[in-house]
Amino acid sequence: MSFRKIDIDAYDEDVLLESELCEPDPREPAQVLSDAKQKQAAVRSTLAKGDIPGALGIALESAPYGPNVEDAKNLTLQTVVSILNSTKSSEINNVVKALSQDAQDTLMKYLYKGMGMPGWGDVSGSVLLGWHEKLTEVAGTGCIVRVMTDRRSV
Repeated sequence: MSFRKIDIDAYDEDVLLESELCEPDPREPAQVLSDAKQKQAAVRSTLAKGDIPGALGIALESAPYGPNVEDAKNLTLQTVVSILNSTKSSEINNVVKALSQDAQDTLMKYLYKGMGMPGWGDVSGSVLLGWHEKLTEVAGTGCIVRVMTDRRSV
C-alpha cells in the first residue's frame, strides 16, 4: 500500500466538514427551486411597476443556501443581476439605503458571486462594481467583513 493513496483525513478527529460549518437550507431542493421561480415572477411584476427597492427586497429575501440547490442559487443570481442592470446609477444609493442590514449583506454576497462568474449570463462587471461601491459607502466595510466570514454561500 502506497502512503500517497491513504486518506489521512479519514483518521483525523479534528477534520472540519463543510456540512458542520453552517446549517443547510431546511427546505427540500425542489421547494427551494419552486420558491426561486415564484420570487422571479414576483420580481418581474414589481419591476414592471417601477418599484426597484421592492423588487430587490423580494429577491434578497430567504436566499437559497447549502448544497443541492445550485439551480435555485443560479436562478436567484439571475434575478438579482436583472434588477441591478435595470437600475439607473443615480438611484442606487436610495435603493441600498432602503434595504435592511441583512439584505445589504445578502446583496454583497450576490455581487461577489457575480464578480466570480465572468462571462456568465448578463453579468456586467462595471454594473457590479458600481453597486459594490455604493453599497460599501452606505453599509461600510463591516458589510464586506460579515460576508467574507459567513459560511453560508449563495
